[in-house]
Order: sequence, then structure tokens, then C-alpha cells
Amino acid sequence: MRGFALAAALCVMLTAAPTFAQAPAPAQPAAPQPQAAPQPQAPAPAVQRPFPTGTKYAFVNIQRIAAESAAGKTLAGKVQALNQQKVNELNERNKALQATQQKLESGATVLSPTAVAQLQKDIERQQVDIQRFTEDAQQEVTNLQTQLQDEFQVRLSPIIQEVATERGLHMLFSVVDSGLVWADPSLDITTEVIQKFDGAGAAAPRAAAPAAAPAPKPAAPAPKPATP
Repeated sequence: MRGFALAAALCVMLTAAPTFAQAPAPAQPAAPQPQAAPQPQAPAPAVQRPFPTGTKYAFVNIQRIAAESAAGKTLAGKVQALNQQKVNELNERNKALQATQQKLESGATVLSPTAVAQLQKDIERQQVDIQRFTEDAQQEVTNLQTQLQDEFQVRLSPIIQEVATERGLHMLFSVVDSGLVWADPSLDITTEVIQKFDGAGAAAPRAAAPAAAPAPKPAAPAPKPATP
């Protein structure tokens, strides 16, 4: 299934996690906004027509599968959780840096030259530490993304093959890879793949517990001594 952009599609969805940022500045009160005019209601989505009988080709939207399937949401949640953890740690380091900077600013006129020089060194060290931490955190998140993309591909590929085989397809296109501009919506089997993918995940058997070792058999009775 290398022809499908499985990893790339999942990457697009996963990278929606919050980016690393400096500690937020104090929020300013928002100016009152003029009341927006009521927007017309969006039309109800059209009901997809049945898949044409006897058709030997179809297409799927891998990005939709990554965004809407239970497996895709679970993997995305893992990346977002790690990303948020790193953001929180970065914010704590920024707070420590700001405290050191404020200490230097407030004591610049009363501190000794030696104390001022030490604070300046501390600020430079903290800035370098924050830069390195940010780079390491970004790499750690990227590594997790790559790992989960591979896992997503391994789990999804047989599901796509199964659906294509059940329908007797000769060709199956990926919207991302094929450069598809337009196609009859009835040829889209993405929803079917998502449903089967979710069903396969829910029905996946749990790992069997290791079998207990058989109880030892009792030792055979010792032979009686021969009668003289």
C-alpha cells in the first residue's frame, strides 16, 4: 500500500497539535465588537448515492480516515498530549527566565557589579537552555509522530485491501496521491473504510494470557527391595 499517502495524511492531521510558544503575555481586555449579521444556515449535506453496481474502481480520502477514525483520533491524542506536556514545561522555564530578568531590572541600581554580572550570566544560561529544550521537544514530538504514522499505516493498509477485494475493484485511487480533481461522489468508499477500520479495532482480540504451567505429576513410588 505504498501508493497511498498514509503517513503524509496522518502527519497533516497530527501536526495540528499546538506549536511550542513562549509564555503568554497578560491578556488585554478585548474591545467590544459590533454584532455580526445573522448568517444563512448551511444547506444539509447531500446523501451519498449507492456505489454503482459492477464498477471496478473507486477512491478513498486518507486524510478523512486519519481525522475521523477511532484509531486516527487515538494516535493524534497521544501526540497532542506529549506536545502539551512539553509546552507546559517550556512555560515553566520561561517563567523562571522572566523572574531572573525582573530581578536584574529591579536591582540594577542597588546590586553590586558582581551580582549584576552573575544575573546576566544566569539569564544567558537560561536562554540557551530554553532554546535547546525547545529543539529537543520538537524532535521528540516529531519522532512520536513518525512512530504513530507507521503504526497507522500498518493497521489501515489491510483494511483498505479488504474493502477493495470485497467490492472486486481493479483500481483504488487516493485523493491525496492521484491529483484527483473531481469524481462521482458515489465512488467514494472512505466512509465504508472508516466503519470497517473502527469495527476491526473494536473487535481486535486481546492478547491471550500465558498458559499456566502444568502441575507436576507425583513421583512414582520407589520399587520394593527384592525378597531374598
